[in-house]
Amino acid sequence: MKHAGPSTLDHLTPLLDRLRRVPGLAERKPGTFYFRSAAFLHFHEDPAGVFADVKFDGRTFERVPVRTAADRAFLIKAVAKAVAVLQESRKTSRIA
Repeated sequence: MKHAGPSTLDHLTPLLDRLRRVPGLAERKPGTFYFRSAAFLHFHEDPAGVFADVKFDGRTFERVPVRTAADRAFLIKAVAKAVAVLQESRKTSRIA
């Protein structure tokens, strides 16, 4: 499975725009997002469609389809929640 190319990323522009608004994420290259200093999310394409690889737990990539509007809505919500949990976890670990 290859990384998503420019034409695929163009097709995902509305999704990318939503991801760019998630506090805590930084887009280092088109379609490649980091949380703090670690890769967090990027996209792949293959004959089965487009997928996002996401580190919801901050450690291990999980593959998520982004073929449908429902897939994309799930991704946005899940990413926002994961980043919020990771940010809170960091705050808690600094206090302890």
